[in-house]
Amino acid sequence: MSIHINANNGEIASTLLMPGDPLRAKFIAENYLTDAVKVSQTRNILFYTGFYNNTRITVGASGMGCPSIGIYSYELFTEFKVDNIIRIGTCGAYTTELRFYDLINVKGAVSESTFAKNAWGFEEELQECQGPIFASINKVAAACGTPLQIGNIHSTDVFYSKNQGTPSIAVKYDCRAVEMESFALFANANYLKKNAACLLTVTDIIPTHERLSAAEREQALHPMMKVALDTACVL
Repeated sequence: MSIHINANNGEIASTLLMPGDPLRAKFIAENYLTDAVKVSQTRNILFYTGFYNNTRITVGASGMGCPSIGIYSYELFTEFKVDNIIRIGTCGAYTTELRFYDLINVKGAVSESTFAKNAWGFEEELQECQGPIFASINKVAAACGTPLQIGNIHSTDVFYSKNQGTPSIAVKYDCRAVEMESFALFANANYLKKNAACLLTVTDIIPTHERLSAAEREQALHPMMKVALDTACVL
């Protein structure tokens, strides 16, 4: 039995959208899903199940960092029979070539984290998205005219650091943006033979120290949520 998710068997759908913030999960449930029901609130990590365009979908939070999403995604995959997880989150751009509100469909997540090695014996610095979701996101975005950036991102364990500039590992793998969770999600899906993808919105431009306000972020994330929800309907 899951010790971090208190949903009953059958209350979580086979496809799940996973923002980091519990209140963002609540926002999606209240604004996009019909007949949404809160199915778990352990540690105030909220999960809701409802319908979007007649497709049953769960949306639930991951918390911050590889250890947190590692726990939740593992229990979802193994104990609640989830097949597909789409992480939807924000990221910081390492380059001014990316702009506010750009959407990134993540091909691979690069990290210095030891999560994949310690959990599953994976030695690689890069964990790739798993299964058909990545391609489905591309098709859905193209059909609705939503531009996408595609490439690798850096999943860091460190939010604050004395070191400035783009880390060498991000340069090595041509990572133009940074977040904190996808590496662990992809590693779990890789080991468990499940499907996982990540769709990110640029909300910070690191070289210029610019970032969106809280109000701007709320509006910025609607295109990402729409693409992810539409993708969930074709999986």
